[in-house]
Amino acid sequence: MRVKIVGSLPLNLSKMKIVKQCIGIDISKDALDCCIGSIDSNQNQSFSKSKKFTNCEDGFKEMLKWVKAEKEEVVFIMEATGVYYENLAYWLNHHDQKLCVLLPNKVKYFAKSLNLKTKTDSQDARLLSQLGLERKLSYWNMPSKMMREIKFLSREYRETKAKLVQIKNQLHARNHSYGCPKSTEKRLKKQISLLETQLLEVEAELRLQAMADSKLYDKIVSLSTIPGVSFMTIICILAETNAFALVDNAKQLVSYAGLDIQHNQSGMKEGKTRISKKGNSFIRNALYMPALCASKHNPAMKEFYNQLIERKPAKKIGVTAVARKLLILMYVLWKNDTEFNPLFEQQKSSLIEVGRSSLPTQDELRKVLLI
Repeated sequence: MRVKIVGSLPLNLSKMKIVKQCIGIDISKDALDCCIGSIDSNQNQSFSKSKKFTNCEDGFKEMLKWVKAEKEEVVFIMEATGVYYENLAYWLNHHDQKLCVLLPNKVKYFAKSLNLKTKTDSQDARLLSQLGLERKLSYWNMPSKMMREIKFLSREYRETKAKLVQIKNQLHARNHSYGCPKSTEKRLKKQISLLETQLLEVEAELRLQAMADSKLYDKIVSLSTIPGVSFMTIICILAETNAFALVDNAKQLVSYAGLDIQHNQSGMKEGKTRISKKGNSFIRNALYMPALCASKHNPAMKEFYNQLIERKPAKKIGVTAVARKLLILMYVLWKNDTEFNPLFEQQKSSLIEVGRSSLPTQDELRKVLLI
């Protein structure tokens, strides 16, 4: 039995014990549409009429007063809509409120499962509240001030580098065009010089930020022992994963980066197998050049790459597989707080070959890794 309620709870449900309450918040640039959903011990759901607040600190205070009038512990559910959710998310976290921030595609597919035909701000708020009631969600993990700044600077570096490549391509095209004015070429060279200076400034600021935390910097130095992985690659991955605090295991990390395998098979049909790309594109972009470099200069990765392209001649597949392997390697080294050991694969094989009927234990592998 499911009951939609406008206003207060009906008499027959008000006597039942409320076991969970969720506040669905649909966020836009200027407004917050909020809906309180409740579920009782008999799994009956009820929803209040949605209420609108302004997307500013005064609106946040008003909303919290409205929520506290319910006199029940609540969980706030919101969608990561651009940057408009951030002020409310940090404000609620500072006020010790339970909060879940969901990816838009998760909300989208939940809405599809309900076969909803109407889409309004109030309906979206109710939908978020219902999702919170029916699903077990992870609470939002707020990044530290330093990690937030590193994330801003890391993305600025990537965006500036993309602009630099674009301007260099334009200059190349002008140089090989007929009758291009000298003034145009001069201005493009000025832009290139400015962007190169900005890249150096951002990288220097990132290094200073990382060195301010000695423990963080020591771990970054350990990861930089992986052939082909630079400081900027490590910083980008740490910034996008909140220093791996957003993931619990390697499988989840691969999925978060969109490097997980997407199968397409049904009955006699065997479709193409590819990566999902449903994840953080900044991580995938940051890993492409290191993977290309590792496939040529890192012996272990080179062997893995060559074996793969023998079976599947498409080199892009091999580079993508190396990128995935590099990401997992960085995660393992970070968690174990150790450096890269180029002889690890050989030593692991030797343990298996010395008359062992089974694979070495995790403790034995960890000792080898720490050599």
